[in-house]
Amino acid sequence: MHFTLDRQSPTPLVQQLTEELQAWIEQQRLRPGSRLPSIRSLARSQSVSASCVIEAYDRLVASGWLEARHGTGFFVAERKVTLESDNPPVWGEAGDGSWRQFREGHDELLKLGCGWLPNSWRADVELAQAIRQVSRGAPQDLFDYCPPLGLASLRLHVHKRLARLDIAAGPERILTVQGASHGLDLLVRTLLRPGDTVLVENPGYYNLFNLLRQHQVHMLPVPRTAAGPDLAVLERLLAEHRPRCLFTNSLYHNPTGTSLVPKVAYRLLELAREHDLRIIEDDIYADFQEGPATRLATLDSEQRVIYLASFSKTLSSSLRVGYLVADAPLLARLAELKMVSGIGTSRFAEQVVGQMLANGSYRKSVQRLRVRLGQHMAKLLGQLEQYGWQVFCEPYGGMFVWARVPGRDFASLERLALEHAVLLTPGSAFDYQGAGSDWLRINVAYGQDTRAQGFLQHAGRPSAS
Repeated sequence: MHFTLDRQSPTPLVQQLTEELQAWIEQQRLRPGSRLPSIRSLARSQSVSASCVIEAYDRLVASGWLEARHGTGFFVAERKVTLESDNPPVWGEAGDGSWRQFREGHDELLKLGCGWLPNSWRADVELAQAIRQVSRGAPQDLFDYCPPLGLASLRLHVHKRLARLDIAAGPERILTVQGASHGLDLLVRTLLRPGDTVLVENPGYYNLFNLLRQHQVHMLPVPRTAAGPDLAVLERLLAEHRPRCLFTNSLYHNPTGTSLVPKVAYRLLELAREHDLRIIEDDIYADFQEGPATRLATLDSEQRVIYLASFSKTLSSSLRVGYLVADAPLLARLAELKMVSGIGTSRFAEQVVGQMLANGSYRKSVQRLRVRLGQHMAKLLGQLEQYGWQVFCEPYGGMFVWARVPGRDFASLERLALEHAVLLTPGSAFDYQGAGSDWLRINVAYGQDTRAQGFLQHAGRPSAS
């Protein structure tokens, strides 16, 4: 047995050795129970360290290719046939395609409608440095549980950030969560019961719709306009149904990219007071803000607004660190549910985020993102107009443009997109009932990819192609 290991390759030797061993087992069609070379002999034959062989064998044990027998070595394991039904799509049975961006098997396609930034845009060097610093720090940050409200140091940094947004919230009113989705789940389970009625923006965030549906909460749609929720529809629904809560994005609404204007914001707060309504303000794109903005939490003097934000979009989706701001009695209930359901949040992840906030690297990376997104937004809006697309509203920040080609349905756009190796997220995914739509969410960070450009141009007016 001899493998060709490339010591100049950026791929680590242990990964190369693991892949070569797996391929060798397949090519030789080794029977279950066949013994592999000893650690020492394989290390000698491949001119690698024993630790490299041990890690490669351990990886193959973890993935089910090998089994380790104490004192005797490593043997080919009996691999069970995995039925397709054992590996359902990650996001369940949604027929509207809303979850396709997360499913396996589409890695070769450009996910033009996805909800995250390209990895190449992320602050990977700064993040790696923060992880190393935390790893070399106090042992409790690697092993201990996180306090119920979250790390005090992180909540203090969040408090300072909120103060710069004119949101008055001391650390005692801040609760850390495992991303905004976790925060929404805690709020739904604490504030609502099966059969309750809430207001949701339509189009809106499909994960919120699915969450509310799971908890058997009745949704009333409020159309999203360029200025915010449609006030006429909202007032009528409040009078007729007395809903418990309103879920809304103030800035860079998902999926339309629109932002709340002051006149609508003040009226929303008046209506909340008149109808005893709680407002959950999901400000997950807060750090993409450049310049003045209108937030309900900034204007709220009665603590009717529950403010929710996250570092997932700007820093890392894997760290799962977010936070919410609420009145003290509600915060205590949320913290109790957080501990009962998950024994708190990740102390390590919160330390990493706190480290980047403390040393300024997060602020610098977000500023770079704002500039880059702004440039891509301006360029794409001009191109969409040139290509014959209709834009719902011209966003002044954020990641999303809500657009369509007049006269073309989603099915025809999807076929054309796949011809250009582009995966679309259909507008129906953002409807609270999954109703068909010819609107598409476009992530501007991916708009200048040659595949996206080919699709956008060919999908527009024939003259543009």
